[in-house]
Amino acid sequence: MAGVITAADLGIELKPDDDSSLFKWFIASFLMGKRIQASIAAQAYKVIVQEHGRDTARKLQHCTSRELVAMLGRAHYVRYDETTAQRLLDLSAKLNADYAGKLTQMRSASADRQAFEQRLAEFEGVGPKTIEIFMRDAAAVLF
Repeated sequence: MAGVITAADLGIELKPDDDSSLFKWFIASFLMGKRIQASIAAQAYKVIVQEHGRDTARKLQHCTSRELVAMLGRAHYVRYDETTAQRLLDLSAKLNADYAGKLTQMRSASADRQAFEQRLAEFEGVGPKTIEIFMRDAAAVLF
């Protein structure tokens, strides 16, 4: 897997009003938005979401930082493992607290795409690159 990795490459079929697929793609986008090889980020996604079943904000929030660091390590995602683990936990906690764990609820609370992207940017560790990656595939089902 070189270059651009899409949701479909990871077996994620994005559909309107499908919080499960949107959350999975958000996690994958978050991991790929860091200065790390896309193939390693994709592997980290597979370990966390597919192997360990952390496929909702609630399930992810119930991980410990140590468990997440171990999962990231299995995928060789070691450069920022401690910070990434903590930010994933913070991300899921904020998504649960502010939007009942649902990106579709965040979409409903946003007037337009720009407002939605601003809400994404409020998550710790979500910058322009992560938003760009996420929206590249998700915009079609969200807007």
